Amino acid sequence: MKQCRLVEDRDFVDRYPEFVEYLKVLFLSRQIVHQLGFGVPDRLYFAETRAYVTIPDFLLAPRFLRAVSRFETLKQAKALLRQLNVGRTADDQLYFFSYKSRHLGTPDNPDSFRRLLVVVPGNAAQHVPEKWVQFGIPDPGALSPVRNVSVVAALPGPERTTNVYFKDYYRTYRRDGSITIKGRWELGYGDDNCVQCHKSGILPSFPVAGSVSREEQPILQAVNERFLTYGPPRFDKYLDASKFGPGLGSTGSSEFYRSVGAGTFGSVAANAATCASCHQPNGLGALNWPMDRIVISSFIKGGQMPLGSKLQDSERAELYQKLIQDYFAIDDSHPGILKAWLLGKIR
Repeated sequence: MKQCRLVEDRDFVDRYPEFVEYLKVLFLSRQIVHQLGFGVPDRLYFAETRAYVTIPDFLLAPRFLRAVSRFETLKQAKALLRQLNVGRTADDQLYFFSYKSRHLGTPDNPDSFRRLLVVVPGNAAQHVPEKWVQFGIPDPGALSPVRNVSVVAALPGPERTTNVYFKDYYRTYRRDGSITIKGRWELGYGDDNCVQCHKSGILPSFPVAGSVSREEQPILQAVNERFLTYGPPRFDKYLDASKFGPGLGSTGSSEFYRSVGAGTFGSVAANAATCASCHQPNGLGALNWPMDRIVISSFIKGGQMPLGSKLQDSERAELYQKLIQDYFAIDDSHPGILKAWLLGKIR
């Protein structure tokens, strides 16, 4: 756009404001100092949000760090968390359970899917965010450690919204047996664009079937119910997610959105394509591009979404294909959601 001087063409900018702003925010994540995809450099983001995304001190205790770093000692880590809960008030109880992720490995090991999630309650009156702290756990018998610890913090924002903040940490295992934790970015490993996966800010948990023990099933349910109490996700002053436009299934009744492929419209899968009933700016956040295709595919084909729907595997595959085609279609006479929005046909 700069080479063609389009940004200086007021007629073009006024005619296609969505296109211009969209490319501006996409361009940010292509820059080495904006790997998070936010409007400020990563260095400044981490400096300004430090108070929100620090790991609580009790999760940095050496005894706990040793226990949470191996599958074989995970029960000891949970026992330590239960001891902490004895001294905490009813409103300040820690929620924790271990599970196996369906779709994403840890940033340091894409083949590592085991996790321990600890939800640390916040205090909105004192401006203390709620923190979802997640430890990567090695497989049973694994010799290589898993380093990643992630923090996603939620703090009530204006107009009943929730501001969400992110940070990944890496554990360093030293020869003397000690374990230290430092930010992944500070250690020189860079970072990822958080919002590609976290369209809804904090994500609910849909573990691999059977990976959560019977005793911890009620905790999993309580954590997901807690997720539903958060307001529409926002990313504070660092990102205006509306600049990414509408998401999957968001304009199904519009003349600019049609079924791609004969016979699809009216089928069970097509009628289930109601993502935007929840995933929209004033709900759980729009599922717009850029997005993590593995997450979307896993949630739909794995049976978690659409929530409460009972579809056959073939219908889920049809639904996923329909949503993707209808979003990315580039036909001039019947553009998909993304193209129609970029051309100003959906406002």
